[in-house]
Amino acid sequence: MQYVKIDEKKIIPSKIVCVGRNYVEHIKELDNDVPDDLLIFIKPNSAISTRLQSFHTEPLHYETELCFLYQAGRFSAVGVGLDLTKRDLQSQLKQKGLPWEKAKAFDGSAVFSDFVSIDSVDPSLSFSLSIDSELIQQGDITLMIHSPQAILAHVSNFMSLEEGDIVMTGTPKGVGQVKPQSHYCAKVMLKGETLLTHEWRAENTGSEGY
Repeated sequence: MQYVKIDEKKIIPSKIVCVGRNYVEHIKELDNDVPDDLLIFIKPNSAISTRLQSFHTEPLHYETELCFLYQAGRFSAVGVGLDLTKRDLQSQLKQKGLPWEKAKAFDGSAVFSDFVSIDSVDPSLSFSLSIDSELIQQGDITLMIHSPQAILAHVSNFMSLEEGDIVMTGTPKGVGQVKPQSHYCAKVMLKGETLLTHEWRAENTGSEGY
């Protein structure tokens, strides 16, 4: 089982609940329709990794997301994650009206920073991704169609969240292909101050060893 770290403690999530199309500008950049309801999909525990791969049977795309860890009935910690996506395969599946799991839930497709404990979900939380020192993505709770609290309430209506499960809240505009050897730096900010920073070097890897 794969784990994530929160305040140096190892937590094993049973699953990752992901929100799609939660930022209007990202919906526009992929030429998608705004969904009538919250769009949810799941990644398994085996998707969790700390390594950023650039290839898994096809080139991968990054999507940076504000992520929350669920404990004791609430979001107890915040981190940043990369939802790695097989974009070509996803497009093919969408055209056929098929589920996305083959494009979204493969091993190593959920890359996380460490998580930091929080008392509550502060509306000032924001995040960013820079690639090779260039700011590429940035987002905050005010830009979300569905807030973290609304996501938690919606998911809880039909699915049990286990202790340590992770919720990924969607990506803003600026997604793109992972380039091997590029340097990725993601940050989470709280009230304008840096809460956490995490860096990755993109690897040219296959499907083995997470």
